[in-house]
Amino acid sequence: MDTSNSSGAARKLVRRIAGRDPRAAVRADAWVAWAADDDGMIEEFLENGLPAAERRAAETNSVNSDFCRRILSTYTAEFAPEVHAAAQRALLGSDTDRAEFVAEGFAAAEARDRRVREDDGAQERAIVEEDRRYIRELGAADPGPHVRAAAAWALRPGSTDADLVEFFAYGWATAARLDLEAHRLRDAEQEARRQTAIRRLISDAREAEQAALEAADEIAEQARATAANAWRRASGQAAPAKTAWTDAEEVARAQAANWRAVAEAAANATGPNWKAIAATAGDTATEWSAEQDWADGQTRFWADLLQQALEGETRMTSPRA
Repeated sequence: MDTSNSSGAARKLVRRIAGRDPRAAVRADAWVAWAADDDGMIEEFLENGLPAAERRAAETNSVNSDFCRRILSTYTAEFAPEVHAAAQRALLGSDTDRAEFVAEGFAAAEARDRRVREDDGAQERAIVEEDRRYIRELGAADPGPHVRAAAAWALRPGSTDADLVEFFAYGWATAARLDLEAHRLRDAEQEARRQTAIRRLISDAREAEQAALEAADEIAEQARATAANAWRRASGQAAPAKTAWTDAEEVARAQAANWRAVAEAAANATGPNWKAIAATAGDTATEWSAEQDWADGQTRFWADLLQQALEGETRMTSPRA
């Protein structure tokens, strides 16, 4: 394996985690590992630092801070002013402020926003059957499971037009953010484990091949078989990783196309409720396009490793010149 290629891929992964992971504790540790400009620290982070950071991120204060940030990104000041302001105050405040916002403040602010909308009534009156049809379609066919669930909840038996207004105002964007974050978390965690494993397998295979090339004639055949098996184990790791990234690329492609369609629908809609999702749909499409590009690069990276492993196995199984 080309060591510089492997190290570069690991650094790219850590840089991505540092910039994209939704958990502050994980991002902070990833930045430290990346900024050190030390391949050893990069490998240490992926193998041990990332799991440790994930455990810390699960602690209460980190969870509360991440919750406040998610609320700020999905409950806009225009369509949910009380929630947005309360989340901003909590995020800038103390640990106690954030805990109180999560426990009670968020629900109270959400209720205040809802009362204002209900008293005004304009957004509910603007809901038309075409809006209901669109949400029904999301509940059945949207590529994101969180969006499907949110759409189904908005149209659950007993729901009212106020529930549909809330779906447009922030439920849709919140669910979309959860789908994007779940995709990123799953890919980063799996890729960290895969890269840790493949480094060991490739290193073992290279050492086994070198030993086979230096082996005395009486043990050369056995040594070559050992090296071939080592390369085979490496290809056994690389092949499913390549497939996984191909699948991830398709997921991202479908999501990007979906959100471009949402952005177009929002741009063409005349009702006031569509304004909220119009403000975020284009950005969401762009983020999924970036996920598609990342997955494409990872697919090519693993395809290269797979080719290296297959070539190594071939060298060890071909008759000696």
